[in-house]
Amino acid sequence: QVQLVESGGGLVQPGGSLRLSCAASGIIFNINTMDWYRRAPGKQRELVATITSRGSSSYAGSVEGRFIISRDNAKNTVYLQMNSLKPEDTAVYYCSTYSAALRYWGQGTQVTVSS
Repeated sequence: QVQLVESGGGLVQPGGSLRLSCAASGIIFNINTMDWYRRAPGKQRELVATITSRGSSSYAGSVEGRFIISRDNAKNTVYLQMNSLKPEDTAVYYCSTYSAALRYWGQGTQVTVSS
């Protein structure tokens, strides 16, 4: 079955950096578009970044220029490099993808930006 496992979250000070990882299994990873979402307390889930099978990426306006999504098809892993973090980036971050017309989610990893 499809499994997505995120890691790399934690507590970081404003202005700091974190790199999230998402290891995928049960899919043909190199043909899947991969997404990172986040859900902040009291807010709706937000699409943060997307990377296609060809490596094209897109970002939410709120993270453009600060976050970088990348993928390593040999490791079936997608990454989210988060720089210049702000308190408003505090959220649970989820990796997600479609496979066979179903959307799959990881369990999420908590990112807290606070001094």
